[in-house]
Amino acid sequence: MAAGTVAQLSTMLPAAAQEAEAAPVDLSTLRREKVELLPPPFAHPHEQIASGGPKIVEFTLTIEEKLHEVDYEGTKLWAMTFNGSVPGPLMVVHEGDYVELTLVNPEANMMPHNIDFHAATGALGGAGLTNINPGEKAVLRFKATRAGVFVYHCAHEGMVPWHVTSGMNGAIMVLPRDGLKDHEGNPLAYDRVFYIGEQDFYVPRDEAGNFKSYESIGDGYADTLDVMRKLTPSHVVFNGKVGALTGENALTAAVGERVLIVHAVATRDTRPHLIGGHGDYVWATGKFRNRPEVDLETWLIPGGTAGAALYTFLQPGVYAYVNHNLIEAFELGAAAHLKVTGEWNDDLMTSVYAPNPL
Repeated sequence: MAAGTVAQLSTMLPAAAQEAEAAPVDLSTLRREKVELLPPPFAHPHEQIASGGPKIVEFTLTIEEKLHEVDYEGTKLWAMTFNGSVPGPLMVVHEGDYVELTLVNPEANMMPHNIDFHAATGALGGAGLTNINPGEKAVLRFKATRAGVFVYHCAHEGMVPWHVTSGMNGAIMVLPRDGLKDHEGNPLAYDRVFYIGEQDFYVPRDEAGNFKSYESIGDGYADTLDVMRKLTPSHVVFNGKVGALTGENALTAAVGERVLIVHAVATRDTRPHLIGGHGDYVWATGKFRNRPEVDLETWLIPGGTAGAALYTFLQPGVYAYVNHNLIEAFELGAAAHLKVTGEWNDDLMTSVYAPNPL
């Protein structure tokens, strides 16, 4: 191939690919930032537009195996978690930054674990470099070369679906260095981030139809595997439990606030819908180099993907954010509430004739 043709093709490569071909960075010259992660549905403090050049961002995830309650009836399963939550915490960096993760598997755990970042390049997303037994830790560093929201999850050989459907997944957001943009290239900003992890659980039942419980994490493996292979979850929930984001646990915002909803799903497709609102700007597959779609009613996030939607609330009240497979929302638990305060706008909606007998 002619040299000119090669040069022309190189200019057509994605920015991430061009960057990968650049000379290695002297990491000793980069500043470091240690981040304390917050539990879902919140994101740790971060800049929307990067100040300064790339940096090394340090995170720690500690694996916790524990009994986890999944509904109001007291149904419990042995969950495998990052930092004790389902989903694991949301990490935020900028494109070009380096993620340096310390992964800890405490001696009290029973299972080996690792981590696969969909945002990373090589070695099974890091899983090939982070296999750790109880009592061990590993430190992984990767360059965040692609902007977007991405899933991470445990991917230990031979046990991937069991670990992931037991809660061991989360998301990382890699922001463009100059911030988010709309479909015409104009800057977009947000006032709040809400992070939702949609989780399918597969809790076995006994002969009477009651959910079973087990003494230890390994005791229910065969029964759980049998349920998983039928591909019919017992629960589909947001943030680990039926009602985790409703009632007293509802998310809160105010009229006029711009809310970015990051929604991650590790295994099954989902169809987010904000009842009473819309997706002003939606990256359904979560990748910020792509133009966002606008004014969506419902959007599809494929399994193994994180998506993002930005909406400015215009009316006060309680909004339901659901998986619009309404069986999964209302019968299995995939629903959240957002309580929005502010002044009502009659121009957008009003009651012309109040309900009364005909």
